[in-house]
Amino acid sequence: MDVTDLEPHRGELVAYCYRMLGSFHEAEDLVQETMLRAWRARDRYDPARASVRTWLYRIATNACLTALEGRPRRPLPSGLGAPSEDPRAALTPAFDIPWLQPFPDPRLDAEARADMRLALVVAMQVLPPRQRAVLVLREVLEFTAAEVADQLGTTVPAVNSALQRARAALRTAGDVGEVTEPDDPEVRGAVERYLRAFQAADVTALVRLLTDDAVLEMPPVPLWYRGRRDYGLFMSRVFETRGTDWGVRRLTANGQPAFAAYAPEPGGGHRRLHTLQVLTVVGGRVARNVVFADPRVFQAFDLPERIPVDDFSRQR
Repeated sequence: MDVTDLEPHRGELVAYCYRMLGSFHEAEDLVQETMLRAWRARDRYDPARASVRTWLYRIATNACLTALEGRPRRPLPSGLGAPSEDPRAALTPAFDIPWLQPFPDPRLDAEARADMRLALVVAMQVLPPRQRAVLVLREVLEFTAAEVADQLGTTVPAVNSALQRARAALRTAGDVGEVTEPDDPEVRGAVERYLRAFQAADVTALVRLLTDDAVLEMPPVPLWYRGRRDYGLFMSRVFETRGTDWGVRRLTANGQPAFAAYAPEPGGGHRRLHTLQVLTVVGGRVARNVVFADPRVFQAFDLPERIPVDDFSRQR
């Protein structure tokens, strides 16, 4: 065995560890640890017992379970309490909370990104780590119960029982969303209309593009809003505070439409990176917008901090 046997599996392992941990950066670190462990143990690998892929997932699972010991789950603000009713509430970041992070889609091919939508990843964080591992290994990656039992050092009946409990827990977690591709014509049209309204700072148009109970949340700020009225009032505040000449870069994250928002700078020559926003579109309307303002998220998406205004003009 040499390193060429291991590297082809790196991408899907990052996606797996992300589903387990809810953090792209931690997932990358744990996959690097997995590769090092595998390389050091290569002389003990027995191809008669398992494929390289199955063997790597066993190492990665153990690394994830160790990393999750004693850790709190990674939430979004909507998972921590009731929505705010004050659109002028102080936007105080809570960096002590290990917030869920989005996943940068360009890092993986489309097949490896299956079932990574934010709502599902958030719901999975509520599961005990071993149930989480069983659910992903069986339902997403389609390992057999026997393979998962070997990866977890347990029995097939224990795997089947854990899978049943995980499924039941997800059913009580609420709506985890349906898979809707960002390039679906209805989704693409809704997103384009939203971006035009956003760039124009047209709050009335933005509100018309929302579902009645649309959610807006902004980690690392722990508050969130529900409903068109409060969503619109908060966006009015944003445009009043940061100006009205915004630029956007279209992206995808977690298999969902997303964009980087660039706020105007004094002097008008550049726009500065403000947030990365991940949209959930339902029935041609925006049902949820998760607005990330953590610089570590920006780094994962390789987003430039400042962009000349003329560059945005060329994108349209």
